[in-house]
Amino acid sequence: MPNKILILTSDTGGGHTSAARAIEAGVGKVAGGVASLVHIAHALEESHSLTRRMAGLYNFLLKNQQKYVRHYHWFINRFHPDRWPIVYKHANKYFTQLIDRHCPNVIVSVHPMIQYCIGRILEELKLTGKIPLVTVVTDPCGNSWSGWRGDQVNLYIVAHQKAKEEMLSLGISEDQIRICGMPIHPKFQDVSERDPAIARLELGLDPEKFTLFVNAGWVGGGNIPKIYSSLVEADLDLQLIFLAGRNQQLEKDAQQVAKRSKFPVKVIGYTDRMDQLMSASSLMVSKLGGLTTFEALASHLPIIADGITPPMPQEAGTGDLLEEHQAGIMLRRVNDIVPILQRLLASPDEYIAMKQAAAGLGRPDATQRIVQEISSLIKPAPAEPEIISL
Repeated sequence: MPNKILILTSDTGGGHTSAARAIEAGVGKVAGGVASLVHIAHALEESHSLTRRMAGLYNFLLKNQQKYVRHYHWFINRFHPDRWPIVYKHANKYFTQLIDRHCPNVIVSVHPMIQYCIGRILEELKLTGKIPLVTVVTDPCGNSWSGWRGDQVNLYIVAHQKAKEEMLSLGISEDQIRICGMPIHPKFQDVSERDPAIARLELGLDPEKFTLFVNAGWVGGGNIPKIYSSLVEADLDLQLIFLAGRNQQLEKDAQQVAKRSKFPVKVIGYTDRMDQLMSASSLMVSKLGGLTTFEALASHLPIIADGITPPMPQEAGTGDLLEEHQAGIMLRRVNDIVPILQRLLASPDEYIAMKQAAAGLGRPDATQRIVQEISSLIKPAPAEPEIISL
């Protein structure tokens, strides 16, 4: 019988589902001959209209009013809507049916608003211990959502020592925590070894030119479009990739803006080939998304991080990590982007040092470690009784 793994996520931003897909792909790569069936469920969107609307509100703020996301973070941590009776009532039915349908050997949560409901339901169904519950914390450096903690969680997998320290401060015992890195897709494991020139040629770019990757994120918004607009007005010796994400209007606007550029610009909408874009790039400008940041570090790609709007609480530590290790630069004002790039282009040694620092922080094999920890909790199926003929 194959192992059955149920992964619970939500499309609040792109990071949680990217983590789920990475674990799914990692199971296939690391299984070692053990067959596995993986099902990914978007629990917030599927369980109840209230949580679906809350997920939609988060994405709206992320795209259009990033400065208010910190208030959303405060509200969730203060009022714990995942524990509201109306939410639990509908979540109970949803999760019970999900467990009955998929009969998982292990349940993995990659979202902070899921632990309470699924843990309580496992307890009520008397499945605590029979179906292990693993929480993969996708906030890498602490100051995260309080919902990550759950009374019925068997194992917490975190990306960094700072996240472990926060889990310990919440009363979780040390033997329940493993530091493995962020769950990035296994395809990033060899990005740093690929030839950037080939990746640039595949994208129709100059294979030898310094390539700037401006990443507007999964929802396509925030301050990145303003940064991009300021860049195309500058006289810089580079070429640029602009990723608009799922924002089709931003993609159209970016194509119009690109017509004014003094250097080559390639505008891309949503793509699942982030590994190709990072392989082709010399430097990335991006919001401090946890998954995206660690995909870049695994690719040895230094980062200019958007700090114009103060980062969301759960992302602030990532900015500190980049600056502390000199693997990135926090951008505080839109007008600073051009001088920073001019300095890096004129100072190859500084750029090379940033690239080496990024390589030092990257953990390309993180998902392999995560899958191994998850697999260690799956109890082997009982052996078939031997039939002896008389």
